[in-house]
Amino acid sequence: MKKMELKGRPRAVFMAFGTKGDVFPIAAIAASLASDQKHYHVIFISHADHQADSKSIPFEMYKKKLQREHKQKCLYAITAVFGEGPSIKGDFIVINFFALEGWSFAELYKIQCVVAAPYVVPYSAPSSYENVFQKKFPMLYKYLHEASGNEVCWNDVIHWMWPLFTEEWGTWRNESLLLSPLPFTDPVTNLPMWHIQEKSPLLLYGFSKEIVECPGYWPSNAHVCGFWFLPLEWQFSCSGCREILSSTSVYSIKKVVLCANHTDLESFLVEKSSSCLPIFIGLSSIGRQALKHFDMGLIKNPEAFLLVLKAVIEITSYRFILFTAGYGPLDAAIQSISGSSSTSNTTSQSTLNCEKDCTLLFGDKLLCFSGSIPYAWLFVRCAAVVHHGGSGSTAAALHAGIPQILCPFILDQFYWAERLFWLGVAPRPLERHILVPDSNYTEVIKKSAETFAKTINLALLPSAKERALKVAEKLSSEVYIQLPHYLYRPRLSAS
Repeated sequence: MKKMELKGRPRAVFMAFGTKGDVFPIAAIAASLASDQKHYHVIFISHADHQADSKSIPFEMYKKKLQREHKQKCLYAITAVFGEGPSIKGDFIVINFFALEGWSFAELYKIQCVVAAPYVVPYSAPSSYENVFQKKFPMLYKYLHEASGNEVCWNDVIHWMWPLFTEEWGTWRNESLLLSPLPFTDPVTNLPMWHIQEKSPLLLYGFSKEIVECPGYWPSNAHVCGFWFLPLEWQFSCSGCREILSSTSVYSIKKVVLCANHTDLESFLVEKSSSCLPIFIGLSSIGRQALKHFDMGLIKNPEAFLLVLKAVIEITSYRFILFTAGYGPLDAAIQSISGSSSTSNTTSQSTLNCEKDCTLLFGDKLLCFSGSIPYAWLFVRCAAVVHHGGSGSTAAALHAGIPQILCPFILDQFYWAERLFWLGVAPRPLERHILVPDSNYTEVIKKSAETFAKTINLALLPSAKERALKVAEKLSSEVYIQLPHYLYRPRLSAS
């Protein structure tokens, strides 16, 4: 790969991998930096979908193959930026927790590495990790424990750096980058570099201290910066709505009227014949995380999910707006049900004439939307929010001051679900099989719907709404910690 022509100006490389919730906040910071700091070359590195056929390869073997290819692509990309030349004063790399390759690249080119994430580190070291580390690397363990002040120490390792000291990363560092297998060690002797005391890596968290407790044993250079939100123009799938937004103040988003193509969506949200605002349901990219090659068991049966919503509507008469996030199997199930209902009940006429990205089901009480609009605009028009526990959905609902119902699937989602329950803005989290059962059996759907309906009723209690409003008020008056001069917090969309 040819080296990019980036003469004379410092380079800011952002590396982020994972889901949209993992990648987009880092991309937003990169975009903000590119806009505000013109003297920087800003480069954003993320992943593309893997196209290889995995059906004939065992999962573990294919996983290792993907990891090797991924690391090699990262190396190609970073070499295209820095080449073999010296680094420039001001060069730095920003990574998220799923882009740990960036730490070794920063070491290779002797530049600063910054870690940024909108959630608490989503993985933890095994319980035996410290004992094993001490026995295997006694000198390095001593080096890390004797560090003082703002120097890198054991707290950094056990908080988030520990995977870098595993054999998998060590082999790659040594063979592909010609670095020592272990960070902070000499590549010849493999002993700690006592003469060089590295500073504790800058760790930036994109959440609020009002929501997340920050214990004293966190690394000394960990900073909580307040919630990060994407630029509003990134959040519209409709170009007409985006154009309207371009002439609107970011702080007036709640008052924005959507374009003519989405008048029916607005009508559904403010339907006067209903005594209750609709309830939002969105699982973001959870559906798409089934990936092209592996059944990860996240939404195995979209039809059963829709049948649960239908049964809840029949029990409660609540209205729902479902964001499908472009998940193909879910969209297909919606169209199948819509087609069946239209042919079996030709006398029923919808009061709304929905756009191509909207479909009404179940007596016009479920509106399915395959596009996207800012949560800051939508959530204040809803009675409650049902979601998977992603950091972005959580933050937007907290700022909107409405109760939440969480159904976590993976990683940090379980943390947010428990945390919001503890804060009193959400009932106990739903188990996955309640919201998305694997079976279409009538009894299974009925039981899931009854449990879901009871949870909704708890979320809609006045006490939950009152608590949600109090939390939103605290967040609105929070004084944010400014990011360092070379990084900028993305513009707020929920204030």
